This record gives sequence, C-alpha cells and structure tokens, in this order.
Amino acid sequence: MDTHAPIRSRAAEEGNVEIPLWSVPLVLVVLYVCLFSGLGAIGLVGPDEPRYAAIARAMAETHDWVTPRLWGTPWFEKPVLYYWAAGAAMRLFGVSEFSARLPSALAALLAVLAATWTALRSYGLGTAWYTMLMLPTSVAMIGFARAAGPDMLFAGFLTAAMAVAVEMLQSPRPGILARIMFGFFLGAAVLAKGPAAITLAGGATLLWAAFSRQWRAAVQFLHPAVIAAFLLTALPWYILCALRNPDFLRVFLWQHNFERYLTPIFEHRQPFWFFGPILLLAIVPWLLFSLKTTTDAIHSARSGQSGKSPGVFFACWIAFTILFFSLSQSKLPGYILPAIPPIFIPLSNSVASVIEGGAKLGLRLAGWTGVFFLPFVIPLAASGIGAFRYSQYAQMYAIAFMGGALTVGLAFLRRPKAAFLVIVVQITSIVGAANLTVLPGIDAQISARPLAEQLLQANPEDGDIGIYDIPRSWHFGLNYYLGRDLPEWVPGSGKPKWLIGSIVTDYQAGSAYSLQFDELCADNLFRVCSFRRK
Repeated sequence: MDTHAPIRSRAAEEGNVEIPLWSVPLVLVVLYVCLFSGLGAIGLVGPDEPRYAAIARAMAETHDWVTPRLWGTPWFEKPVLYYWAAGAAMRLFGVSEFSARLPSALAALLAVLAATWTALRSYGLGTAWYTMLMLPTSVAMIGFARAAGPDMLFAGFLTAAMAVAVEMLQSPRPGILARIMFGFFLGAAVLAKGPAAITLAGGATLLWAAFSRQWRAAVQFLHPAVIAAFLLTALPWYILCALRNPDFLRVFLWQHNFERYLTPIFEHRQPFWFFGPILLLAIVPWLLFSLKTTTDAIHSARSGQSGKSPGVFFACWIAFTILFFSLSQSKLPGYILPAIPPIFIPLSNSVASVIEGGAKLGLRLAGWTGVFFLPFVIPLAASGIGAFRYSQYAQMYAIAFMGGALTVGLAFLRRPKAAFLVIVVQITSIVGAANLTVLPGIDAQISARPLAEQLLQANPEDGDIGIYDIPRSWHFGLNYYLGRDLPEWVPGSGKPKWLIGSIVTDYQAGSAYSLQFDELCADNLFRVCSFRRK
C-alpha cells in the first residue's frame, strides 16, 4: 500500500495465519445462536419495546410510512428507520416478537461483518477470525441484538460507516464508491437515531486528525460525493415528516435531542462515570483479554509508534463516543453501543497475537476467564438437591461451570487456542440454553404477553379493560398485546369489565357493584379483577 496513505495497514505484519476449514460452520453457528436465535422466546419487555413495535405495526397496517404514530398520535421520539424495518418484517413474517426484533439482529450482523472486514484490512486474516468469534459472543451484542428498538441499527450503520472510513484512510485517493458508501451509511445512522451520528463520526475523525496531525485527510470526508449520498439517504424523510407535521422539528430535534442531552428532562440521571462499568459488562466474557489491549495501546503511545497505526483511529472512535455520552445529562446503557464494535478490533488483534504466538499471557488470560465461571457450581449443586428455587437455570449453570473447568484445564495443558474456542462454544451454548429454558420460564414475570393472552382467552368479546397502579412497562406491554391504549381507572369512576392492577383497597363497599378478583395472573404480580353487580 502507498506509504502516503493517512493510515497504514498492518495486515502484512501478521505473518501466515491459517484458519481451519472446520471453523467456518463454527462461525455460522455462533452468529445464528448469539444474534438470531430466540428472538421470540420472551415477550416484549420494558416501556420501549412495546411502543416501538406498536408504532411499526401501525405503519404496516395503515401504510403511512412517513409519520410515526402511537395509538393514532404522532410520536417523534426517534427517527423512522427502525419503524420501517420492523414494519416491513411484520408485513413479510407476520406480527410477532421475531419481526419486531429482526431489524436489531440484522443490524448486529452488519456490525460484526463491518468490524471483521476492518480487522481484515487493518491487521489481517487472523485478527478478522478472532473478531468474528469474539464480537457476537459479547454481552452487548447478544443483548441488544434482541432488543426491539433503534440502538443496534444506530450502532450497526455507524460501524459500517467507520469501516468505510478506515478503507478510505488506507488509500491515498479513495474511490467514488467508497465515498458514496460512507455517506449512505452515515445517513442511515441519522435515520436510525438522529443527528448524534454526525457528531460521533465527525468528532471521532477530528480527534484522530488532532492526534495524528493529518487534518488534510479528515477533509476528504466532506467530499461532494459523501455529502450528496448522505443527504439523499437521510434528508427526504425529515423533509416529508416536517411538511406533514409542523411541530416535528421542535419536538424531535429540540426535546428529544438537545434537551435530552443538555438537561435531565427525561429522568435518566446518572453520574459521569456511569458508562465505565457498563463498558466493562458489555465486553464480557472478554474483559480480562482487554488488559492486553490496554497495555499495548499504552506501550504504542509511549514509544511514539502510533503515527499511522489504525489503532489510533479506533481508539479515537471509542474515546469520543464514551466521552460524548458521559457529558450528557441523560444516560442509558445503549448509548455507547457504537463504541463496542471498534473495541473488539484491537482487542481481537491482541488476542490473536498472544494466542497464535503461544505467549504465556494468553494461557493466563484464558485460564482466569475460565475461573470466572467456576462459582456457577454452587447454584448448580443447590438446584440438584432441590435447595434452589429456579431449577430452569440448572442447564445454563452446568454449561457455565463445565465450560469454565475445561477452559482452566486447557490453559494448564498449554492449549490457548483450544481454551479460547471453549469460551466461544460455552457462551454460545449458554445463549441457546437461555432461549430454550430460562427465558420462557421468566416470561410471565417480566413480560405482559402471558397475562394478555389469558385476558384475551377470558374475554373473547373484547370488553372494556382498565388499569390501576401498574408500572409503565406493563402498561405499554398490555397496550401492545391487547391492541389499544388502556385507560387508567380512577376509583369511583366508571366500571370497566376488567381491571388490571395492584390490590384495590379503596373501593367503596356501599357501591352497587362489588370487586371480584379473578386469578388469571399465575405469578400474582398483579390482580386481575372484574366488577360484579351485587
């Protein structure tokens, strides 16, 4: 590659790394199980999933693909890309949790492929192979690939934009196709979650230019082809929505972007360091391996070798994302999801170097990662003797413990690559076991789906239903599954046929109606009541 390129690929330094043919089906199984399996194993949870899915369902039913509406009212909290994707999935596969979560799973796959391609171009085949196995088995990717919302779409398209940016910076004169693709992916990220995509991509690039002192290279991202592709991708929907809804720009841009960032108006207050522990949890089970990446980065910075290293660009992308959202007055775990894929590129490169090189550090890191899973033998033993309540977790505990023990054993036998593969298979198996046994077992505790199904069976004539003093996550969940916006019941007001809520203690005994509890909710989280005439 031309030495005048702003970033120098280090793929040639990797040497001859051979990837076994049997690893191809392993990669496919890991991608399927970790990102796509069990999308419908549990009902929609929290306040956000049911709302986003309801808006997507409304778009699919009304064919109004411009204005997002929640129960008929325009809803401008997020842009339209998730609603388009989920609505299209519902049209193709029917209305289901699978359809609602499929866009996130596909976006997670895009993020993995983009990160793998960047690892291949920057560090070589070995790093790419480790990236493709490590990134999808991280907690962040497994969790957010199953979330019906825009976070993974945002992260996926930003990762794709980053991958194209690295490709552009590894060439002294980027081609027109690369410029168009960068503009398209950045525009899609803006359609997924808003102008934060421009801030993250622009801020990370400027931070890299400052560290590498290559300001001229950063200017190429303002090429007319980039701007044209970006505007053609992102702008049409924003214009149409603003024309149809005069208050769209005020509500979306001001309330849900600037006010959300500058003030705690939405009650998501968290300390400045909030994303520190979130980040550590997000990269589990590869947390200990990140210590090697950190020491490599420090050594590179001290020795002055950073220069044109691709690692500097990844570090700037990661650091700016974390810093930007740490300064926000509203913080949620999903905000730093765009930082996760770039973390795994240098992380995978470090893991490849210590494992393929046979370094003792690789054995230690793999061994101690296995030790982390050994305490799962305690609840496993308790489940075996009937002392532990949730026996449906036993299979998952067994996989965790046996995988940890095998990893430790292989580390002692000086088999670092085999120990690494055991961790990958172990995490994949845990996800599969959770989809089959754990999630269906806790569905009634965290999702409104089972309760809604029982209500629909008991009330086939679609009578009136009210709610009373229940968490908003259950309120929105029942709204979605029952297909309407349930009213909040006020004691002493009208008498809905069914009432869902906490135990009602202030109902007047002198009324002409009595309140009879119907045991529809098996877990007794809420009481399902009906009014009966005395």
